[in-house]
Amino acid sequence: MTKIFTLKNGKNVFFTFVLVTSLFLLWGFCNGLLDILNKHFQKALHITKFESGFVQSANFIAYFLMAIPAGLLARKFGYKGGILIGLCLIAAGAFLFLPAVKIGAYWAFLTAIFVIASGMTTLETLANPYATVLGPKESGALRINMAQTFNGVGATLGPIVGGYFVFAKDTGVQTNDGLITPYLGVGIVVVVLAIIFALAYVPDVHAEDDEPVEAQGKGTVPLIKRPHFLGGVAAQFFYVAAQVGIMSFIINYIVENIPGTTDKAASNWFGLAMFIFLIGRLCGSAVIGLSKPQNVLTVYACINVVLTILVVLGLGKASLVALLAIFFFMSIMFPTIFALGIHGLGEHTKLGSSAIVMAIVGGAIAPPLMGRVADVTNMRMGFLIPLVCFVLIAIYGLIWKKLEGGHASQEGMTIGRGH
Repeated sequence: MTKIFTLKNGKNVFFTFVLVTSLFLLWGFCNGLLDILNKHFQKALHITKFESGFVQSANFIAYFLMAIPAGLLARKFGYKGGILIGLCLIAAGAFLFLPAVKIGAYWAFLTAIFVIASGMTTLETLANPYATVLGPKESGALRINMAQTFNGVGATLGPIVGGYFVFAKDTGVQTNDGLITPYLGVGIVVVVLAIIFALAYVPDVHAEDDEPVEAQGKGTVPLIKRPHFLGGVAAQFFYVAAQVGIMSFIINYIVENIPGTTDKAASNWFGLAMFIFLIGRLCGSAVIGLSKPQNVLTVYACINVVLTILVVLGLGKASLVALLAIFFFMSIMFPTIFALGIHGLGEHTKLGSSAIVMAIVGGAIAPPLMGRVADVTNMRMGFLIPLVCFVLIAIYGLIWKKLEGGHASQEGMTIGRGH
């Protein structure tokens, strides 16, 4: 196992990988906190579902705007410098929640969310590809899935911790005071983590290119000529749209479709959903180890198409079970699409990573659309949007091999083989 954390020069970077994994845990937790704010602001600020969807818009517009700058920061300051910048932004945004609570205006919260998201964008742009290069190329997909598992841990804890504080008073008029403790805690933890990173060994490792040098012209492989990469950008857009849309309105869906369920009880169901997401991540690495990742992606997406149809039909507890099951089959999609998209980009991995992270802007578009549909019809109909997204993801997995065209070896895409 230690071989998967050993660089070509023989240096073991397991501790570095552990530190990088903590970043996945961090932004998973922050996203988990964010997902309960839709329902909270609907009551505390007296806004519609459509308006509450802009919580995710503020978050993911930051991803769109900051992804390329984050890639440029990595080129200029290396992985370590870029990570430190990202951590500082998250800390600043978390501390901004304190004045935002006092101001009590929606724009103040959206501003704080935007700053936090700018930091998370920087971390995601760097940490995802960095996890793939902290060891032999052939185990890159294994490392990113291992790291993403801890992202699932953070995403599981986020709604549980946030729900405990934010929905502490589940009856009567809600206030924003419950936001202070969790975000103050995030700010303090991030400051400590930044200090540890500043003192730690974080080498600037570069990815190997699967393409022969003579085939690269002057060392440049135009990304637009790599169909599997372009498809990965599109697939990631639709995946994040589906994931964020579902997570944003799961509490609304449960409250509306399971009679007698309170907001706090629904947030606990959300916590269970994220635990299922985590279990899916753990099982996903093993499943992908037994099959090709594009095939697993296709099957999982097709299963989610069926499950989402059951959610839309509104079959009571049966639909609730289907909704929870969606989280299991969503779990491997982000890291798998990411790995499929950047496969074989070599020295262009950082730039390719930036583009795929920009695709996360899909999360800014789906929640307002779902909220608008729910305002006009009902929450069940809002889930037609993630349904379409899962169909398109299944198509990408199905045609990935054709898009990739044998351009690069499948060896680096296989999890667990040869180990």
